[in-house]
Amino acid sequence: MSKSRNFTFGVFTTISLTIGALLIAASASARDLAVRAATLHTGTGEVITDGLVLIEDGLIKRVGRFEDVDIPEGMELIEVPVATPGLVDARSTVGLSGAMNQPHDQDQLEGSAAIQPELRAIDAYNPRERLIEWLRQHGVTTVHAGHGPGEIISGQSLIAKTTGDTVDEAVIEPAFAISATLGEGATQHGRKSPGNRSKAVAMLREQLIKAREYVEKNASSEETKGPSRDLALEALASVLVREMPLVVEVHRHNDIMTALRLADEFEFDLILAGVADAQLVMDEIKAAGVPVILHPTMVRAWGGSDMANFSFTTAAKLTEAGIPVALQSGYEGYVPKTRVVLFEAGVLMGYGVSQAQALEMITLAPARILGIDDRVGSLEPGKHGDLALFDGDPFEYTSHVVGTIIEGRRVSDTVR
Repeated sequence: MSKSRNFTFGVFTTISLTIGALLIAASASARDLAVRAATLHTGTGEVITDGLVLIEDGLIKRVGRFEDVDIPEGMELIEVPVATPGLVDARSTVGLSGAMNQPHDQDQLEGSAAIQPELRAIDAYNPRERLIEWLRQHGVTTVHAGHGPGEIISGQSLIAKTTGDTVDEAVIEPAFAISATLGEGATQHGRKSPGNRSKAVAMLREQLIKAREYVEKNASSEETKGPSRDLALEALASVLVREMPLVVEVHRHNDIMTALRLADEFEFDLILAGVADAQLVMDEIKAAGVPVILHPTMVRAWGGSDMANFSFTTAAKLTEAGIPVALQSGYEGYVPKTRVVLFEAGVLMGYGVSQAQALEMITLAPARILGIDDRVGSLEPGKHGDLALFDGDPFEYTSHVVGTIIEGRRVSDTVR
């Protein structure tokens, strides 16, 4: 493709981007695409002026300066002021919690029992939910979604792209983790049990012990069929053999320590979520080598709750301490049913987090924590061609998301 045409990024305006469909529009079915950006954030820490991302068959082939990369003849070219890796929402209930906020579209929490690890997010995930489209329009290309906090164990989670009309098209990890809750959140359910923290932890330990015995029986059984199947114990067994991590929603410092003790006792992979009190036990979290999916920056911290020590500076302190931190859209029982991690990260820039750190918390950091950084999270050859497109600084209040690309396909051109 000829590169003789001059391209002045500074003349772009929101109006011209909208009227002109932002660029030379790519067809919805294309998986071969070239994206040129005046400022290209690769997600690896490198920022390229007048950068180009070359995508072939849905995967990134080349990343570099526009003048250094040859674009195959006939390939579609998109030109924007700013591009970043597709955003990754580290934890959400989207696809299970719906925009209508009515019982018929609220599948994120089953309150009939305190421990239900056999519940699979993939059996309830709705890839056509309007809230998924909303996230996609804001540059979010990958979500870790599933059963929300509110029970000791509420179910399993999955990882999906924010596109696709069927579950099979959307989901890239059908069973990623098991979601758990400790502290106040595990006891506010209207049932008699568990009624306090000690009871909740005792119930969890009891089930983990049963799951360990289940694993041992499977390993030692000489019968071809093994022991009778138990879906709940099978799910917990996958945590004990480290096939899936346990994501524990926990906020108060003593509850965080309980989660760390359980992980040490049962030797499972732990991901801490929420952790409003994390700044009080940072040394212990770091020593345990446990990553953190921090609560949404704009979470509502009710007085007297486990969120009493919530702070806008927690993300910066954890990052400075060397603890892996990602941001989540999270979950609330009422509204909003989903937040946008782009906005959550933007707020943090006023509280000690740099632009590079804010972007990492919603791209490469969550990809690493979720174990999918070989596919998403940064713009590097061999990874999925997922990008978020902007008409200005991604964290500037007056900027807009002007397009989203997933695996080389233009899946949104709505200006948000």
